Amino acid sequence: MLKRIFPILLILAVFLTACGAQGTPTMAPVDVQNTAVSAAWTMVAATQLAIPTATPLPPTETASPTPLPTFTAVPLTLPTLPPASLPTATAASSDSNCLKPLNMGEAGPTSPIRIENQSGGTLTSVSLNLVEGSNKFGQCGALTVLNIGPNSTKTIQAPKGTWWAYAWITYKDGTSGNASGSFILNEGYEDLVSIVVKKEIIVAK
Repeated sequence: MLKRIFPILLILAVFLTACGAQGTPTMAPVDVQNTAVSAAWTMVAATQLAIPTATPLPPTETASPTPLPTFTAVPLTLPTLPPASLPTATAASSDSNCLKPLNMGEAGPTSPIRIENQSGGTLTSVSLNLVEGSNKFGQCGALTVLNIGPNSTKTIQAPKGTWWAYAWITYKDGTSGNASGSFILNEGYEDLVSIVVKKEIIVAK
């Protein structure tokens, strides 16, 4: 634009100088030319100021990725349980609390039992052991009966529950042996129970 306006202004200045009135004092041609040039530069400056300048756009904020929350695994603590113990039905209870004479006064109702010696020898000792957990009143322990001769009997009272019986036998020739077996005295049964000791086994009838 500056190149197009500047020649026009120069031509206009020369034209005014040539056509001006001669009678009145006029400015010197050099002053007119300088004035025209100054006016031309003023218009050029004004024109440049009027041109809108491109305003730079503000920088666009780039969204930074939001870190995901982290989760710390909490160890699961389980309660420690004692090992389970299953009840065992053994000949003689392994519980040391049952290796004692039976407390007859706290073992509840009793039934009569008759020990019959059919072993052929003398029963030097018969041990009757009430199995742990079988008595309604929570009692366990042993009853001992001594010296039952051949073909003899002995009657005692025994509490309800499961019993293990063991007999030591002495024969006439000096040899010895033993017999064992089990029986149950049920709740509500009050009749006499026969415990028969044979040469190697003990049976109830």
